[in-house]
Amino acid sequence: MNLNGYVERLREQLLVASGTGDDDILDIAKRLTASLDSATRVVLLEALSAAADEITRELAPGRVEIRLRGGEPEFVVESPPSEEEFSEMGARVASPVEDPAETEDGGTARLNLRLPETLKRRIEDAAGVEGVSLNTWLVRAASVAVEASGGRRSATGGDRYTGWIR
Repeated sequence: MNLNGYVERLREQLLVASGTGDDDILDIAKRLTASLDSATRVVLLEALSAAADEITRELAPGRVEIRLRGGEPEFVVESPPSEEEFSEMGARVASPVEDPAETEDGGTARLNLRLPETLKRRIEDAAGVEGVSLNTWLVRAASVAVEASGGRRSATGGDRYTGWIR
């Protein structure tokens, strides 16, 4: 996305607005618009970043990122896996046990998880359809995702996993 056109339009609008005054005001406006170029770009990037964050919250588990390439923003959109992709992923792994938490030797651990409200409602609906608690549904989904990844650990060797659960 090229910001030059937006910055130039703002500069033109400021010059038009200052054109109603005398030559001194027009001269000041020209000097101000030249110095506002970088500030305008920063404000535009902040607005684009805020928009990408808002879209990501609504799109979860997909996401939208803004990356700078050569000083210009570029949108990167990662869609959530389709129903077919998710079903295929689940078919490649063994069926999870009825309650995976009951088979672990180390007991249970507590985790605070923040979800977009729309995603939380969808998970609650899915758990209700299966007749299980929200916790049990999330444990099963996490187990399927970990099994699908082959239990790979992150490059740092920690027990962190990345990806989307649907």
